[in-house]
Amino acid sequence: MRLLVRLAAAALLLVMLAARPAAAEHRDASSAAATCHAASGTERSVVAMTAAQAWTCYAGDWRADQPVAWLRFDAAAWKNGAVPRYFYSRTARHQRITLTAVDANGTLRSRSYAEAEGEAFAAGPVFRLALPDITPDTRMIIARIERPHSIPLLTEARLIRHSESAARTQLEMMVLAIVLGMLVLPLLFDFNFFLVLQERFVLFHALMVTGMMGYVLFAGGLISAFVTLPVALLAVLAPLSWAIGCGAALLFLSGFLEPAALAPKVRRFMFWAGCWTIAVPGLFSLQLHATQSFDDLAYFVSITPAAFIVCFGIAHALLRGSRSARFIAVAWAPLIAASMERLARGLGLHSGPSSLDLMMFVATGIEVVIISLAIADRFLAIRQERDAALTEAKMLEQISARDSLTGLMNRRAIEARFDELLTQGFDTFALVDLDRFKAINDLHGHQVGDAALIACAGALRASGDRDAVAVRLGGEEFVVLLRGPRSLERAEALRQAIPIRIAAEVPGLQLPVTASMGVVVVEEAGRQAMAFAEFYARADALMYEAKAAGRNRLAYERLTVFRSAPAARQSSADRAA
Repeated sequence: MRLLVRLAAAALLLVMLAARPAAAEHRDASSAAATCHAASGTERSVVAMTAAQAWTCYAGDWRADQPVAWLRFDAAAWKNGAVPRYFYSRTARHQRITLTAVDANGTLRSRSYAEAEGEAFAAGPVFRLALPDITPDTRMIIARIERPHSIPLLTEARLIRHSESAARTQLEMMVLAIVLGMLVLPLLFDFNFFLVLQERFVLFHALMVTGMMGYVLFAGGLISAFVTLPVALLAVLAPLSWAIGCGAALLFLSGFLEPAALAPKVRRFMFWAGCWTIAVPGLFSLQLHATQSFDDLAYFVSITPAAFIVCFGIAHALLRGSRSARFIAVAWAPLIAASMERLARGLGLHSGPSSLDLMMFVATGIEVVIISLAIADRFLAIRQERDAALTEAKMLEQISARDSLTGLMNRRAIEARFDELLTQGFDTFALVDLDRFKAINDLHGHQVGDAALIACAGALRASGDRDAVAVRLGGEEFVVLLRGPRSLERAEALRQAIPIRIAAEVPGLQLPVTASMGVVVVEEAGRQAMAFAEFYARADALMYEAKAAGRNRLAYERLTVFRSAPAARQSSADRAA
């Protein structure tokens, strides 16, 4: 566990180094950020904004809850560099963006774009729009954004000359591709684990991984390297994927931790919190224009509790000594830290380049590796628990199916298996009863009587005959089922072995202990569907005949069941007809 903590700390440091604004500095050298910003109703025009004083010219007070957001890019940002040709920003829902070049003499040149006209490109979760012509006299570019749904749409807006200057670095794209590849393996593990475990938490983890994959593809902009999707679709799929991932994480946590790791009320609370996180932030992630004034704030406010609930759940489980919670704490610490940073940017508490998202993606890769180890560890623990339970169940089954004194199968077990044994050809039913057994208990005590029963059982199974099954019915009664040739002779040999075995193992008896036997043989008994009670009743009557004839002997009956009536009976029936 200490090794895992050190690895997580090192990985978090690597995330911070990898996501530091170095790449952003490279981009900022050829891009211009907004100098000032403002918000208003739909009635205000571009002309009014060129002379207005209601601009906020510092990094704060960003608002995406008004019908119109304004961005102003002063020409001083590019006078000493290349003239920009494109406006680009983070993908987010909006209704229309109008870009206006304002010259010193008051001339205005505008280009207006509907949401569907934005062009997503492989530079992250961003889209671009062509600027109106810029001349040496242009003193500012004003962007009028109608119904913005996201503060990062405003804070991360830039003017660029070439799309390449906004593109992710080769390292960033490689990290995204590696993380996406790493996320495929847990899905395969989840599939295999579910086939074995049949546990719900495996499905919840698969849902969480699917949400993470969607976030890497859509919020990371990796999907744009393969296919061009509408800006509106990208803008919805990224936050929706994150809501699904966060909600599934709570569902996973509620089912993954050991039974004793969470109080029942805490477990239920986490489960329903996971359902809330998928449903409510998922609804706001759709960014419907009817909810534009509040859905950006509502999304972050409704999804934020998930992080605190996860932290509470992990702490609660750690205090209860949960081993699985240790893995999760190490795996999710970088991810929670990166999520809080992204939350701060989403709420406009601070602004920063989209390269900071790399922290989230690398933290996701860390989570995948450690949680896969956690699931494997939990899998082994559950398997050991199930193996122990199966062993105990088998032991209990054997106890319930075996006579505790002799170790032979008991009556309950033989009745349950009787039809199966008949089908296997055990067609000879021999009922054995020790002669004058009560006198042994009266003269020598029950301990000697038990020893005689054990010796009798040993005689019945000592022959090593695989085609004979010995059973103790109770008291001094035993049953032997036989199949194969010479079953009567073999049954008689077993009967004669009983007094010899008892005499050898139970010394001090005044008289030899003999046995009487009643035997019923039914050819092809499996076809006749005769019940255990029928065999027992016939064999019991034969055994008492043997006892009445002087004991220490065998009486038998061979039953023949015809498939059709005998020829003589058939001819009599024909004559009667």
